[in-house]
Amino acid sequence: MRDIKRRIRSVQNTQKITRAMKMVAAAKLRRAQERAEGARTFFEATRSIFKNVANAVLDETHPLLVDRGGKKVGYLVITADRGLAGGYNVKMNNEVEQHIEDKSKTSLITVGRKGRDYFKRRGYNIVSEYLGIEDYPDFRIAKKISAELIQLYEAEVFDRVYLGYMRFQSAMTQIPTIIPLLPVVPEKKEEGRRIDYIYEPSAVEVLDWILPRYVENIIYSALLEAKASEFGARMTAMDNATENAQEMIDNLILSYNRARQAAITTEISEIVGGAEALK
Repeated sequence: MRDIKRRIRSVQNTQKITRAMKMVAAAKLRRAQERAEGARTFFEATRSIFKNVANAVLDETHPLLVDRGGKKVGYLVITADRGLAGGYNVKMNNEVEQHIEDKSKTSLITVGRKGRDYFKRRGYNIVSEYLGIEDYPDFRIAKKISAELIQLYEAEVFDRVYLGYMRFQSAMTQIPTIIPLLPVVPEKKEEGRRIDYIYEPSAVEVLDWILPRYVENIIYSALLEAKASEFGARMTAMDNATENAQEMIDNLILSYNRARQAAITTEISEIVGGAEALK
């Protein structure tokens, strides 16, 4: 019974921790979700402008628009720095690994310790890593990552670049997503719809400025989506852990009561047996 009571106290202490972690993740999720949803609107506006500018200068060959057709592939993989988030990191890492066709011609830029450790253990070439990303990422980190990616792409270290991140759908559902990042492929112009802009100084120079901004916005939006997904996954995982701890406590209390009842029954039997022996 003493061992069971000690086990009950231990599980109760763990339950307090998981409950607190759930509440913290829930509070962070609300703010992260608002930022992710706000960034979607901004990104859609940038995408719309980029599409129209790109269609206006289709004869130009911008370095970020040219598909070189090479086989050197780069991946920007966004994961968490910490665990205790259910299958969040495992799903993302597995999705990227399944997408990779040739390990020898693949290099990675990792955001988050879990992704870095996973691919490093498996012998992948990691070009760069970003650790300790804030709970609410600043746009400057997206600009820094984007600048490095564009530099590597223009230096032909990569011929293609993919972005892997968790897309936030709800607190219960996060979807591992991989999208092509470079070269940038403009969407086709919609039939029957044309928007005319006046470009100053020229459409080519506007495109030259907007392309890096477009890549930055995609990366920033992915960082926000990934953080919201991480908090949602952690909140769900800690909620499940709290419920499992309560179930374990209930079972231990039942075992304790049975053991106590058995001990009482044994003592009564010994007392009765002793009394009978004295007759």
